[in-house]
Amino acid sequence: MTTKALALGSSTNASGRRSGRDHRQGGILHGWNNPLPPVVLGLRHGCCPDPEPDASGRTGRHLIYGHEYKNATDEHGNHHSAGREREVPWVAITPVVNAIRVLERMVEPGELLFSHAVHGAMAGPSTGSLRSPALRVRIEDFVTWANAEAARHHLPSEMIPPDPGGAVGTRRFRRTLAWHIARRPGGLVALAIQYGHLRTALVSEGYAARSREGIHELIDIETVRAVADTVADLNDDLQAGGGLSGPAARRAIKAAARAPRFEGTVINATTARRLLTNDDAMLYYNPQALLLCHYKREQALCHRTGVRETPRLDHCVPRCGNVVRTDHHATALRDRADTLDKQATHVPQPISERLRDQADRLRGIADTHDRARITLKDTAP
Repeated sequence: MTTKALALGSSTNASGRRSGRDHRQGGILHGWNNPLPPVVLGLRHGCCPDPEPDASGRTGRHLIYGHEYKNATDEHGNHHSAGREREVPWVAITPVVNAIRVLERMVEPGELLFSHAVHGAMAGPSTGSLRSPALRVRIEDFVTWANAEAARHHLPSEMIPPDPGGAVGTRRFRRTLAWHIARRPGGLVALAIQYGHLRTALVSEGYAARSREGIHELIDIETVRAVADTVADLNDDLQAGGGLSGPAARRAIKAAARAPRFEGTVINATTARRLLTNDDAMLYYNPQALLLCHYKREQALCHRTGVRETPRLDHCVPRCGNVVRTDHHATALRDRADTLDKQATHVPQPISERLRDQADRLRGIADTHDRARITLKDTAP
């Protein structure tokens, strides 16, 4: 299932069910923000309040406050069927907030967002939220709608074909979305933000003590797959005569030479955990900083305190000993510099001066790459 289709949305239900737009909102809410269907179905009106501005007037991110049920117990150790509020909320991006606001317009304050009384196929005595099977039905509705949209826009490549493994359920829906997100620029960072995963160190330390199951294993797998793609692409560039620069350039060339070993490898949770501990194999692509990170814990500057097993890509430091740049990065740096120069002609001083200084700095980095780049021939024994 494509992320493009998810972004389009729909105002009709392909099967004619009473739920209206709830299959669209459920898909956005479940796919983008939450690992477990029971937790999604347990969210209530008011779970995502608008953030209050701080003392400086800045407004923070939207947070979703939900409940967990599997391990919820009372003070006597008995299972608490009503669940307990999660200690750490989820960070919500705009599409998720919008989806929640639509659902809140359908239910009363304090009610379940997916209340059976509102979203059920027909009126009846059932109470509580929709059941997981109903959510799976809505995912099937979403697939039907997505295919109709693809056909209407003459995009056959976006069609979702019949799956020989059966209907697309909630678990496979998550995995498909994760696969597509992980392979977009900055996708691993997006996964970390939306799924509250500690792999790229973008979330609270409170997650570090949580069990590494379910979505955590999924993101481990997608991290390794994305890294394998990065290493394989780098190997292809080097074989074609491309060059690298940066403190970790020679290390990256050695890592790229091992790229063919990933071919045919089945990546499961166990394999992913093993590969993630192999520093020599892990190359992280950072499209915002226009570089690769061949992460070594002892050389990393992205973590100010302590040592972490993976880089913090949102805190990349240019002078770090793990930096690698390719010829493609040098070209992109010059393109970005040209864009800044154009922007500088439309803004007043001192902003224009800062933009031109930034452009000069980027061109300087690209020029340094050209002078210092090494190729496979330079590292041959």
